[in-house]
Amino acid sequence: MSEFDWAWPTACDRELVDSLMRLEFIAEHNNVAILGSNGVGKTMIARNLAYQAVIAGHTALFVTASGLLADLAAQQSDLLLQRRLGRYTRPQLLLIDEVGYLSYSTRYADLLFELISRRYEKSSTIITTNRPFSEWSEVFPNAACVVSLVDRLLHHSEVLTIDGDSYRLKEAKERSATRTAKNKSTRTKR
Repeated sequence: MSEFDWAWPTACDRELVDSLMRLEFIAEHNNVAILGSNGVGKTMIARNLAYQAVIAGHTALFVTASGLLADLAAQQSDLLLQRRLGRYTRPQLLLIDEVGYLSYSTRYADLLFELISRRYEKSSTIITTNRPFSEWSEVFPNAACVVSLVDRLLHHSEVLTIDGDSYRLKEAKERSATRTAKNKSTRTKR
């Protein structure tokens, strides 16, 4: 977190982030939801929480939503699916990154619901998403379990919302400006 530019987002509750870094949410089996547009630092904060958890002796697993759901959906039998669900249920902290960037079928929604239900009140889950929960029915269209999924995920949860423009886009513009200035300087010297 030492590299996080707290001045960049227009809104980010630093006190909440500092509180989460104490990891009390893991002992209480609570979840963390980090919401914000692309490039505002959701994944960076989530990874730092997972890193702190590992340093403190907790087990943690980082996965993208697409990787997790594809892995679960690829299991060829109910027995293999149960074993794979166990892989994602066991860690004390599961970080699911990028929920909302893609749309998923009802089967994927059911698999995520099953996983969240197994972890509910037993272990902690961090999710990062670029979509407000009111739009998750667009992420999982036609899935009947979306309301229950969000309900279980948020029941014991801290929600961190980050507002602002993409930091990656800011850095790309700065690199481009530096290159342009360097090219002008080189042409002037000729």
